[in-house]
Amino acid sequence: MFDIELAALKAVRAQLDKSFNSAVETIIAALKQRGKIVIVGIGKSGNVGSKIAATLTSTGSTAVVLNSVDALHGDVGIVNDGDVILALSYSGESEELLNLLPALKRFSVKIISLTGNINSSLALHSDLSLNVKIAKEACPFNLAPTSSTTATLVMGDALAMAILQARGFKQKDFARYHPSGAIGRAMLLKVGEIMRHGERNAIASENLSVKEALLVMTHAKSGSLAVVNARGKLAGIFTDGDFRRHMATDENLLSQPLKKIMTRNPICVRDTALAAEALKIFNERNIDDLIVVNAKNEPVGLVDSQDLPKLKIV
Repeated sequence: MFDIELAALKAVRAQLDKSFNSAVETIIAALKQRGKIVIVGIGKSGNVGSKIAATLTSTGSTAVVLNSVDALHGDVGIVNDGDVILALSYSGESEELLNLLPALKRFSVKIISLTGNINSSLALHSDLSLNVKIAKEACPFNLAPTSSTTATLVMGDALAMAILQARGFKQKDFARYHPSGAIGRAMLLKVGEIMRHGERNAIASENLSVKEALLVMTHAKSGSLAVVNARGKLAGIFTDGDFRRHMATDENLLSQPLKKIMTRNPICVRDTALAAEALKIFNERNIDDLIVVNAKNEPVGLVDSQDLPKLKIV
């Protein structure tokens, strides 16, 4: 089944033509004039349309779903001049959708269809038509909408992402539309708001012995410790992993000063950085703890990777 659907997507990609660019430009022009995208479809196409609408809206392109049946009983009032209609029907001959077209054409709107039949009634009555024709459904009887709905969904996603890029939608804009989700938290929160600080932030002088440093870490319930020089600047990091590694080769480890065994120039992040930046460092550098410093390169906190799930920013 996966191979059939993958083949279908490759075929749809190969069918892309200038109509796709025209569709993106048409939608952007409508959005600039405070128009919206109205998505219509029946059955499985309607379900796919709901997801496409959600993706568009969450990325800054106002979209609504119009039920093709209810539309003829008053709901067509949601349509305004200047809107763009995104009509979904693989056959292009869905009776409910075709019956709706005359009502839609009473408005000054552009109709863009996503269909597997560019010679269908829907395509012929559309201003633009995007071809989502596939060779076969993944259904063993070639009946249940599977490959065709996947192709339609991906085409909708492609439109949304092309519109996003063309409109200059930025990462920070995600936070505005996802204030309660993980994306919003990661984009809105600063490192200084999620770090461990005070007694939970283990800091010690580079001249402190390993034995004393372990007591500091234990008190802070931390697996690492920021090491500072005489001026209070970050000089290195000492972790429980460092302790275990050195124990095997140094019988006098507990009496050694931190400056002899610490890791110098540790990875750190500013307290004013976004939490998303800290998350990126964790993902790229495969570390457990991240030291937080202020503008003077003084350690002021610690971000523990184990805290991230609780903060719901992963």
